[in-house]
Amino acid sequence: MTATIDQPQQSPTAEKASSALQLRDVRKQFGQTEIIRGVDLEVQTGKRHALIGPNGAGKSTLFHLISGRIALSSGDIAVLGQSIVGKRPFEINRLGLSRSFQVTNIFPRLTVFENIRCSVLWQMGHRYAFWYGVSKLKAVTERCEQVMDQINLSQRKDTAAGVLTYAEQRALEIGLAIAANPKIIILDEPTAGMSRSETAYAVDLIRKVSEGKTLFMVEHDMSVVFGLADRISVLVYGQVIASDTPERIRGNQAVREAYLGQAEEHTA
Repeated sequence: MTATIDQPQQSPTAEKASSALQLRDVRKQFGQTEIIRGVDLEVQTGKRHALIGPNGAGKSTLFHLISGRIALSSGDIAVLGQSIVGKRPFEINRLGLSRSFQVTNIFPRLTVFENIRCSVLWQMGHRYAFWYGVSKLKAVTERCEQVMDQINLSQRKDTAAGVLTYAEQRALEIGLAIAANPKIIILDEPTAGMSRSETAYAVDLIRKVSEGKTLFMVEHDMSVVFGLADRISVLVYGQVIASDTPERIRGNQAVREAYLGQAEEHTA
């Protein structure tokens, strides 16, 4: 017989405050094919949470559902306690969630500063107006400089984004994600395609920019996952088969059979 300890009851408000993201029975079908099959997942406020799983598990699809790029088939997703079902991406962004993409998504002909400024202008509520120049917006410039300093690209501010190194472009995309000062940052494979030194640079950057915020990321590099995450969820064939601390996930036999064992074989 298992002993139990009574826990104090939490009010709904307290529960919402502790959860940055809540997914309840989330499903997504494309035609007759069900990609996401009843996912229940909770990301705690202020924690770094990683989502792992084999190729084709549905990780990017789940990210698209959370950010509003595609619509749910059924279920519910709440951001900071508010349902986002039916909301458009920019409406979700205004709730405090910002994301990066698996494929680098920047303006290659604009400079680093101009890329960051595009995001900052939107966040600060500025719209196009031909009668004043953006260079006169002191608060915008100051925020851009803060972001460039955070992502270690201040020395490259006047460089066209298209000629940056790959690692610098990924850093710039993270800069675009954090420029709006979001409460939740979601990153889709932030170290994909990087060398070992580039990955180390990216991990340090992610750790710095996510300090005091909620981070939810998809990542294939297990050294990155276990080095950054407070909690890990494993998605296999559209279902979460485990969600726990890194130590327990590492020792979970079902996870090892479904994913980690395969990863270890490929890296052996």
